[in-house]
Amino acid sequence: MGREQAEGHQLAELSTDSANPVAAEPIDRVGFGPMDDIRLTRDLAAAGFDFTEVDRMRRRGELRRIRRGAYEDGNREMGEPVEQHRRLIEATLRQASVNAVVSHMSAAALHGLPTWNDQLSRVHLTRNRASGGKVRRYTHLHVAPLADDDICVVDGVAVTTLARTILDLSRTLSMERSVPIGDAALALGLNREELVESALRAVGWPGIAAARRAIEFFDARSESVGESYSRVVFHRLLLPPPELQFEVFTNGRLVARSDFVWKESKTLGEFDGRVKYGRLLKPGQTTGDVIFDEKVREDALRDLGWQIVRWLWEDLRNPARLRERLERAFLRGSRVA
Repeated sequence: MGREQAEGHQLAELSTDSANPVAAEPIDRVGFGPMDDIRLTRDLAAAGFDFTEVDRMRRRGELRRIRRGAYEDGNREMGEPVEQHRRLIEATLRQASVNAVVSHMSAAALHGLPTWNDQLSRVHLTRNRASGGKVRRYTHLHVAPLADDDICVVDGVAVTTLARTILDLSRTLSMERSVPIGDAALALGLNREELVESALRAVGWPGIAAARRAIEFFDARSESVGESYSRVVFHRLLLPPPELQFEVFTNGRLVARSDFVWKESKTLGEFDGRVKYGRLLKPGQTTGDVIFDEKVREDALRDLGWQIVRWLWEDLRNPARLRERLERAFLRGSRVA
């Protein structure tokens, strides 16, 4: 998909009524590891292992607990947080006593969208009911209207569709957190009109006003979580909205492509995430080579009169300081624009 998973940013979330998961159209979003090595307590008991033996294997590291009553091979690599969450989903669904659809951040994980690591400790599920929602140690059960066309199947699991997933996340998360996921969904091919239609059907739902604002703000041109988050920060700071993915040419030759541009102030903006330079590596190149090439590129841009501002996640957590740096660049750039 080409989008980093939350850019390392550590901030720190089967219908029983009319919806019919079986009728939903299967979608092959992303290939995760096999789940057939997950063992429930009842599976181990059926194989002849009693509680004491299971606990002994866990303490020796032969088994690793995924959640209460579910284990995996202790020698298996832990994997990224989203992969761990996917296994938690599988273990939870095997144990679930209610028929529910995977939703919210858990659905984002199955759709291959960016996720926030501190939102992956519980599996989010939705039931088509008016009441009965609850939060437990490993699950967050939501209750809300859930139509048949709000459900699809991903890797054999009933999940809220891309549009419904983004609507739910936009209703329940801040814009800083929902916009990166919404931008990624548009980049995957989600149509904004689908989102608008979903929002119209959700009149009166909690958080729907916030969802509409986020949907209007989504932009498929953002190429990373950090770029999306940056746009929200600019919006909060009341800075002029930048253009995205701007290409600078001279004499018909492409000099550079920048994340953001403020043309009136002749200023370019670049979000530098930890994953960014890895994405730019060509065969045989090292990270040092890429950084050197970036410096040469930046020198060429400055020679053309461009102001350049770079920032990291730390800067986004200190927006007042970032605004000061940008405004100084705007002032310098306006003198030569």
